Amino acid sequence: MIQTRIKEVLHVLSDFKDRHEPGKARQEYLQQLKTDLCTYYSYNEYLMEKLISLFPHEIVDFLEANEVPRPVTIRTNTLKTRRRDLAQALINRGVNLDPIGKWSKVGLVVYDSQVPLGATPEYLAGHYMLQGGSSFLPVMSLAPQEGETILDMSAAPGGKTTYIAALMRNTGMLFANDANKERAKAVVGNVHRMGITNTVISDYDGRTIPDVMKGFDRVLLDAPCSGTGVISKDPEVKINKDDADIKKCSHLQKELLLAAIDCCNAKSKTGGYIVYSTCSVMVEENEWVIDYALKRRNVKLVSAGLDFGKDGFANFERFRFNPNMKMTKRFYPHTHNLDGFFVAKLKKFSNKIPGQENKDPSAKLGELGTFFKSEGDDDKSDDNTEESKTVESPAKEESKGSPNKKNPKEDNKSGSPNKKNPKQDNKPNKPFKKGKNPKYRFGKNKKFKSK
Repeated sequence: MIQTRIKEVLHVLSDFKDRHEPGKARQEYLQQLKTDLCTYYSYNEYLMEKLISLFPHEIVDFLEANEVPRPVTIRTNTLKTRRRDLAQALINRGVNLDPIGKWSKVGLVVYDSQVPLGATPEYLAGHYMLQGGSSFLPVMSLAPQEGETILDMSAAPGGKTTYIAALMRNTGMLFANDANKERAKAVVGNVHRMGITNTVISDYDGRTIPDVMKGFDRVLLDAPCSGTGVISKDPEVKINKDDADIKKCSHLQKELLLAAIDCCNAKSKTGGYIVYSTCSVMVEENEWVIDYALKRRNVKLVSAGLDFGKDGFANFERFRFNPNMKMTKRFYPHTHNLDGFFVAKLKKFSNKIPGQENKDPSAKLGELGTFFKSEGDDDKSDDNTEESKTVESPAKEESKGSPNKKNPKEDNKSGSPNKKNPKQDNKPNKPFKKGKNPKYRFGKNKKFKSK
């Protein structure tokens, strides 16, 4: 009943002028469609309204694709084997598979298997990684080169990190960071299993990394998101996500992206690139975040380097974005049989931060550094005044007791220690500090000569 009504409403909306009932507005049809889709596919009204605006003519195809799991895909570890050899070894174990597509030279899609893919000898030896096909895309866009210094800002569980290391052929230096210490343990395990030797693993909050380390040739940020592109894996997203969740994710993504840009070195001879990706289809988490970064950092959009996928939105409803937003790429489950994904590639052309060119260089200390500096300014100023007083007093005393060339008798009366060496009479006497006088310390005076 509901499914039939959905089809009828969609049929009317496809040619509303000729097919609608007299006196019935378009808004009524849309409201009926939204209510029926929420009931039939178990979504909340907020998320369904967002999805209808994104896919006005493909909404049913998108929702149906989310009801079916994506194919299982694996990525060949080229540090240890070749895809052809791995495929043959798995076929001999009863695995039915094919190449994932012309766009990848390392991916395999698995249709069915007689053995658990996470327990084969090949898996345990690190010959492949269980990894979604869509997560190949950001690394392919990043295009890491051998010998570079690269940061994976949100690395867990390690699929993208190990892919980057394989493309680098274990050269250069790769920093894999994840704010969740427990999830970072998965990165450690996969890095060891896959034979990666050029990787350092950390668990910093990504927003603080610019205060810890900078100067990377390339930075990958696969940002935490609402997960609206992977509903087939997590059906709870259908009812759990609301406007507050989307805005919260968007705010965090903006902070992380600015930090990722600040970590990158614009003067890198081979890089200076930042790749931003999410597993969300929401404009607020994708184009809106990129547009925010374009206005606040010296970066520009460049081609993502991916041969397929739909172009990002330069205009969407009330949003008006940078015209180059079409260089970003979107991927959908009903179109590409991949998880919903967004990929954008930025090129940094200056290390200066707009609006901070004339700031005090001491501000580069970071938040903690500037905090302690500001807290200690008053104390230091007081200490300096006290030190100036203590330094002046011995100088005055020395000037009173300094030797006088014109009246040598007075010199002897004042007790000048330099009787045997008159050349030293011209030098001002320094105040004596216990244990610091080199004359007594190194035993040049016979009376205090060391044994």
